[in-house]
Amino acid sequence: MATISETTPAPSLTRQDFISDQEVRWCPGCGDYAVLAQMQKILPQVGVARENFVFVSGIGCSSRFPYYMNTYGFHSIHGRGTAVATGIKCANPNLSVWVVTGDGDGLSIGGNHMLHTLRRNVDVKVLLFNNRIYGLTKGQASPTSEHGKHTKSTPVGSIENPINPVSFAISAEATFVARTVATETKHMASVLRRAADHRGAAFVEIYQNCNIFNDGTFEDVTARDVKSDRLVVLEHGKPLVFGKNSNLAVRLHNLHMEVGPLDAPSNGSHLIVHDERASDPTLAHILGNMRWPDYPECIGVFRDVRKPTYDELLLGQIDQAQSAKGAGSLQDLIHSGDTWTIE
Repeated sequence: MATISETTPAPSLTRQDFISDQEVRWCPGCGDYAVLAQMQKILPQVGVARENFVFVSGIGCSSRFPYYMNTYGFHSIHGRGTAVATGIKCANPNLSVWVVTGDGDGLSIGGNHMLHTLRRNVDVKVLLFNNRIYGLTKGQASPTSEHGKHTKSTPVGSIENPINPVSFAISAEATFVARTVATETKHMASVLRRAADHRGAAFVEIYQNCNIFNDGTFEDVTARDVKSDRLVVLEHGKPLVFGKNSNLAVRLHNLHMEVGPLDAPSNGSHLIVHDERASDPTLAHILGNMRWPDYPECIGVFRDVRKPTYDELLLGQIDQAQSAKGAGSLQDLIHSGDTWTIE
């Protein structure tokens, strides 16, 4: 099957071409602004005609996104963005289809649709804005809220264990899984660009702040004065080294993670060298489950592998059926088999 870039001439576009005429209306200081700006910045680099982009959303603060992109868009219902996106991609495989969702929309009512979109390897790009709260409905606990979190819906503390979005996506065998931070704009732009180029289900978790209902939710790892010692930037083929002076490292010893000085004695452990292209997702699972304060947290691309996509396989079946039986018609299909008329 031809890819989008092979079927569409590379247009000459700028960021301005992707800015709609709608007033952007999020709370001042919301991380959504940064994601929108970087998305509008990287799309002209993709080499796809503007009319071949589609942005789909569900319900939530993030779901305003399609209004602010000067592309085709679909504001669907709560949690169903991935289902709608699957239909769009199967109907027109030459489209670049993006789903913009939140931790509530995508992992609560939309969790089942998310799971099947990723496991089927539908060629859509999913951006999950994670602020660990329901923002649009004014501050209830979400599927990613921490255990013990006090919110309007959990006034004495949440008794639920939070979902780890990256671990969820890897478990569903998404072929591209990444995590970035809304305030790390250069890193976010590079991750979004790679997601755009990926052929298959791409899942990107974006750490972001909700300064109204969950202010500072990721500051323990993303704040300027601590991030160098608490975030590991994944790079394919390179060891997990971090710290202000690149003096800390992550090692593996008997399937247990160890964090310490880069020049410390190995004692039977070995430096982990990141391999995002490994067909076995075990390492990606381990890295995705590293959480502060036990370990530094990883950002970057955890997994990037190539497998046949759902839309490729579906169109292949259609081609086989048409070759064997002809194109057919809807009218013939309706009147095939057992039919009857009610007088």
